[in-house]
Amino acid sequence: MLYVLLGEDAPESLDKRRAVRPTHLARLQTLQDEGRLILAGPMPAIDAADPGPAGFLGSLIVAEFPSLAAARDWLAAAPYMTEGVFAAISVRPFKQVLPP
Repeated sequence: MLYVLLGEDAPESLDKRRAVRPTHLARLQTLQDEGRLILAGPMPAIDAADPGPAGFLGSLIVAEFPSLAAARDWLAAAPYMTEGVFAAISVRPFKQVLPP
């Protein structure tokens, strides 16, 4: 089943985000290589593709996991979580309608 994984950035976490990003992307690449990643990306804090020092509000991932518990475990072990980029996380089941 698909799940929406949402991480909310902690205040003043932009430097941590930048430092951990390569590890974060490598982990997402594994999901992609396994054919389980639907989409992933950050949410800029301002209306700009590159928010500069304004940073990001968090990140959104939609991916396939065998269960809600597995999706929660994956996000809890994510570098952005373990290194203090995310202040809060949520995981919800998701039913994709479009595109088919």
